Amino acid sequence: MASGNDMKMANETYGGFIGLVKYGSVVVAVVAAGVIALIA
Repeated sequence: MASGNDMKMANETYGGFIGLVKYGSVVVAVVAAGVIALIA
């Protein structure tokens, strides 16, 4: 098992990753909508 300090680092990394995925998904959706609007 990971020590306490490793778990703290892992939780911070996971939190950052989840935040990036949330905002990244929004950006991708907006860009895709823009591309679809240009094509249509």
